[in-house]
Amino acid sequence: MQVIKYAFQQHGDERGQLVAIEEFKDIPFEIKRVYYMYDTGEGVRRGYHAHKNLEQILICIHGSCKILLDNGEEKKVVLLEKPYEGLYISNDMWREMYDFSSDAVLLVLASDYYDEEDYIRDYDTFLASKVKHMQDDQGKDRRREQ
Repeated sequence: MQVIKYAFQQHGDERGQLVAIEEFKDIPFEIKRVYYMYDTGEGVRRGYHAHKNLEQILICIHGSCKILLDNGEEKKVVLLEKPYEGLYISNDMWREMYDFSSDAVLLVLASDYYDEEDYIRDYDTFLASKVKHMQDDQGKDRRREQ
């Protein structure tokens, strides 16, 4: 599994730092929704879902947290701790956010508006969807060979 992180350009001087993010220039999609998490309690894990179509960039703009990425075959843990660094999460990727520092603010840029139908909230359903995609792809490959 390839982990994709974007290092956003920082602009700063004695007054402080600024990071600007533009859709299709700094990230690979149109931004249709922005939200953030803060005051996450000690030991709390969030996420526990995948998306059918949605793409996201996660930026820990203050503090730190860890993100567990799971593509159904491989799992990786990614530390987010730099306010100028964004983690790209493609659709069809299970994610869990955890180990938030007490001052963590996790900002999410999303490629679409909220749609409950886009969520896969059950891990077994997520794994089953991955198997189905692999079988569908294998069937397409066999048809091409014929």
